[in-house]
Amino acid sequence: MSDILSASTAQNLDLKLLTLGPFFRITAKSRKTGNELGKAEGVIRVWLNGKILHLDSIRLNKETIGMDKSLFGVALFIGAVAIRFGYDSGCKLAQLLAINDSPIYHTKLVKFYTRIGFKTVYEVTGSTIGDMRHMLVWGGIGTLMDANVEDLLIKWCSRFKPRDEMK
Repeated sequence: MSDILSASTAQNLDLKLLTLGPFFRITAKSRKTGNELGKAEGVIRVWLNGKILHLDSIRLNKETIGMDKSLFGVALFIGAVAIRFGYDSGCKLAQLLAINDSPIYHTKLVKFYTRIGFKTVYEVTGSTIGDMRHMLVWGGIGTLMDANVEDLLIKWCSRFKPRDEMK
């Protein structure tokens, strides 16, 4: 976690993780302006096969559009804290729903999460009785995706290492 926080500080981001029982919220603020750039919320769910990191939402503010770093960068930092928190909490699996509010935005979300390392599990369309439980848990329709928490950490850990350690 310290590597992620150090790398975020070098990018002028201030990341905070707040927890209350199994619930968590991660906020990213600009160190220059103090404005909130984005946040993520979720919960650690205990399930039959162990703990699951339930990534409920991630929201980025419009201020991130004008930043030098890409949206992918800010979201990656927020996501990295969430994944590390899940790992530290004993989660083996991370799950999310790429919400389908609009076809264009949904396609971008699925592409973004696939690039990070998530895989499509199920399309929640709302057209079957079985979809009702997903809609109640996730709050909408979209693409249910999951990823192995340890695999995500391995894939992305070098992104957060100090440059002098990578040489």
